[in-house]
Amino acid sequence: MIDPRGPRFAAWITTFVLAAVLLTGSGWLLLAQAVVFALGIKGRSPYGLLYRRLVRSRLAAPVELEAEAPTRFAQLVGFAFAAVGTVGYLAGLTVLGQVATAAALAAAFLNAAFGFCLGCEIYLLFKRTTPTKGVPA
Repeated sequence: MIDPRGPRFAAWITTFVLAAVLLTGSGWLLLAQAVVFALGIKGRSPYGLLYRRLVRSRLAAPVELEAEAPTRFAQLVGFAFAAVGTVGYLAGLTVLGQVATAAALAAAFLNAAFGFCLGCEIYLLFKRTTPTKGVPA
């Protein structure tokens, strides 16, 4: 279980990074964000570390905790969009890079500003619609 304020904090940083990518067209900056997403899949997000070290100690304990699996899945979705965008930018397919980055930016902003984690919701939808192994649907 994790403090839900951590992923939201990370979403703010991600929002700013992805906005900077769109403004600069930097495939290398998007590659760096893809690495952050990849680390987040493993539960080792640098943004999460910043939150734990610099922010959480200054806050009251969270009122409730949330499962970590949906957040990790959201990092996987973010990684996929960042990877496609990185390939687009670095291969000279700027529009592909922009579209993939804009999609990731929209998802990050939804989480940061409104606490709505699109990747988490997709994860929960999959969990509800996928039969459990060994149990008939």
